[in-house]
Amino acid sequence: MKITVAHSPDSDDAFMFFGLASGSVDTGGIVVDQVLSDIETLNRAAFDGRYEVTAVSFHAYAHLADKYALLPHGASMGDKYGPIVVARQDGGPAGVKGSRIAIPGTLTTAYLTLRIYEPDFEFVVVPFDEIQQAVLDGKAEAGLLIHEGQLTYQDEGLRKIVDLGEWWAERTGGLPLPLGGNIIRRDLGPDMIAKVSKMLHDSIAYALSHRAEAVEYALQFGRGLDRAKTDRFVGMYVNDLTLAYGERGRRGLERLMTDAFERGLIPQRVPVEFAA
Repeated sequence: MKITVAHSPDSDDAFMFFGLASGSVDTGGIVVDQVLSDIETLNRAAFDGRYEVTAVSFHAYAHLADKYALLPHGASMGDKYGPIVVARQDGGPAGVKGSRIAIPGTLTTAYLTLRIYEPDFEFVVVPFDEIQQAVLDGKAEAGLLIHEGQLTYQDEGLRKIVDLGEWWAERTGGLPLPLGGNIIRRDLGPDMIAKVSKMLHDSIAYALSHRAEAVEYALQFGRGLDRAKTDRFVGMYVNDLTLAYGERGRRGLERLMTDAFERGLIPQRVPVEFAA
């Protein structure tokens, strides 16, 4: 059987799939195609069920649980760090309220978390890798940074207003902030879901146990990050919580979904149930 696995063109996602990309993981005869696209595009594609397996924002997954099941590995979680709101000048957390903020997409978990943090702001959707420039050019008063922008904004002269991962940890007693995960189409059936789940788990485990090689592979997806920053970024979002959610990861996701539902930001309560 042939399946397509879709993920974002970022060093952390590339690192996760190094085991597959290098041919080091047994696929059990399953032919795997990889599609790379930015996370908001993947979120939208999942509504059409375009890919058998895809990375999505947890915000998007709240709308997709009937069509896709959540895999028990592959999550990106911010453990006392996460998406960052930046501006040209210091403004403190109060700088969010009433501001015009460039965001990477309305289905991103970064946007959902910002709405939980402060619902009163205007937004403009900007491709995630153009947000810093939009702020510098004055097209937005602030920007919501995901991916490697969290490590490079100071190099461009921008100032942090709030780190949403830090805020989330303080608010929840130290829970990680779940940002994105891997999901699999339910119509594949339980046997195929189990096989694909194991294959993807093994790919992450292989990368973690062959870190130097996997980081070298991930460098080509870092969009200007040097090796040290690529290694740091990978370590932020591919770790033990990626290999298995564990109790903390599950509780973090349950809390996110509960808070979002109670604020009317997602249409239904979403149980945290794993495919295999």
